Amino acid sequence: MSEQRFTAIELCAGVGGQAVGLEQAGFDVTATVDIDRDSCETLSHNRPHWYTIHGDLKRIDPLDHAPLDHADVLSCGLPRSPYTVAGKQLAMGDKRDTLQAVLDMASFVRPRVLLLENIPTFLRATKFEAERQKVREAVEDLGYEVTSGVLVATDFGVPQHRSHGFMIAMHPKDLACFLWPEPDTGPYPTLGQTLYESMSSDGWPEAQEWATHASEPAPLIMGGATGRGGADLGASRAKAIWERWGVYGGSIGDSVPGPGFRLNRDVEPRFGLPKLTVDQVALLQGFSPDWKILGRKTSAYRQISQATPPPIAAALGRQVAKALWQSPRTPS
Repeated sequence: MSEQRFTAIELCAGVGGQAVGLEQAGFDVTATVDIDRDSCETLSHNRPHWYTIHGDLKRIDPLDHAPLDHADVLSCGLPRSPYTVAGKQLAMGDKRDTLQAVLDMASFVRPRVLLLENIPTFLRATKFEAERQKVREAVEDLGYEVTSGVLVATDFGVPQHRSHGFMIAMHPKDLACFLWPEPDTGPYPTLGQTLYESMSSDGWPEAQEWATHASEPAPLIMGGATGRGGADLGASRAKAIWERWGVYGGSIGDSVPGPGFRLNRDVEPRFGLPKLTVDQVALLQGFSPDWKILGRKTSAYRQISQATPPPIAAALGRQVAKALWQSPRTPS
């Protein structure tokens, strides 16, 4: 096996979850692109050696950026809002959608692998068959075939009930060597286990009681979509689920509970239950504590709530890398 390392470009990179996961899988991230300035500042702060481009993918000319010339993997977490019920499921009719721009970039970069991530509905709903067909036609022009699958966050050590849909396109000889990652066999991490250290860090005496009660993985992190308003943990139904596990979901906290905070499930939740901070949400998304998210609270929460958890991207990235190494198309 050669000492060559594979490279990756991440489009719509956001806070960097998918790029970090690919990095953990052994890829050199040569470029990241995002339209949000705070997201780009987050990426540049945490990975100053990455070539980060702030701009609208639909207007970026790859000829202006040498690192966009080629990569082994072109990866993108497509904006979710165009494919959600809350976003009216307008798909490519939504001005926030970037699918065509991603496929255009793939035609320029000509990566060995195109990796697209979105909510599982993108893969399953009849309504989005035209978008899936557009992907298939675009990669067929590159001589590739497509496979798709859904990965569940808890299966890869992420303490959250969350599923992600992936489409992967490769040359048939590469794809013949690809296997989807197997789930971990260990127990699911819980909300309480993950956040106990943080919840107790400022002397909250009831942190252990809270953590013992929060004995399941966290509910799906949602909310924070661009233009939606302030930072909270989602609609009423989502907030009710969070309340069941001892969290007030009506807003994001500025700090963890202190010595004077009292857990009380019999009063209005905003007075008797702790709020999650942005840093705590990042832990529930599988980020390491040293990953600093820049921007004001609403912006920081939006960045992290829409992320692909790095452990999922890392597990998938390792399988992609293994397929490329094993393929007869890779020079030994």
